Amino acid sequence: MDSLVVAFSGGVDSTFLLKAAKDALGDKAVAFTMASPYHLQWEIRESAELVKKIGVKQRIRKEETILPEIINNPPDRCYLCKKSLFTEILKYAEEQGFKHVADGTNADDTADYRPGMKAIKELNIRSPLLETGFTKEDIRTISREIGLPTWSKPAYACLLSRIPYGQKITITDLRKIEKAELYLLSLGLKTVRVRLHGEMARIEVCDEERERLFDTELLDQIAKAIKGLGFQYATLDLQGYRMGSLNEGL
Repeated sequence: MDSLVVAFSGGVDSTFLLKAAKDALGDKAVAFTMASPYHLQWEIRESAELVKKIGVKQRIRKEETILPEIINNPPDRCYLCKKSLFTEILKYAEEQGFKHVADGTNADDTADYRPGMKAIKELNIRSPLLETGFTKEDIRTISREIGLPTWSKPAYACLLSRIPYGQKITITDLRKIEKAELYLLSLGLKTVRVRLHGEMARIEVCDEERERLFDTELLDQIAKAIKGLGFQYATLDLQGYRMGSLNEGL
């Protein structure tokens, strides 16, 4: 590719891709990270540490507001958001003289409803992991072999995926959700989602961790903490964590 800007979130996929880009292109590879209200604030900070470890430059683009076109969380939200994000990255790439822009989409990402992939195709963004058939398991395995700390990092997604389509997005709600998930992670849970339904928090944890929550004292503790963050109700999803569970209604 000669030169490349990697859309970098600090997750498993984009970290592996950035490391590969650095190995192949040296200082002709850079990271671009969007810091918007609907991105996990702690993950943005963590991304800066990962970039230092890999040894590439990073451009962090700060955005304080929510895009007007997605304020009511339409079903094509991901398309609209990705189009805006990658238009910004393409502009940066052109200004800095980089020939290509790439994202960390992998072969497993085609299994879920992902309208953002349409925007990626329209803007001619490259997805090297998808193009070469890398699955999430492949990426984790090789990340571990080459010493990347993200090899065992749970999958995360932007905070908009916690809010049902058609429900208005507010920065207050986004911060409530992030704080609730951070609290649950502080209990030692590895994969959690707090889905917002009006004033109700629907908590999802991964299958192997559901049994741990069959403890009335722990449930009382969680309920008190979640309500203390501003939710009126705290509920546990009996099915546990499912990637893109809010897509089930589409």
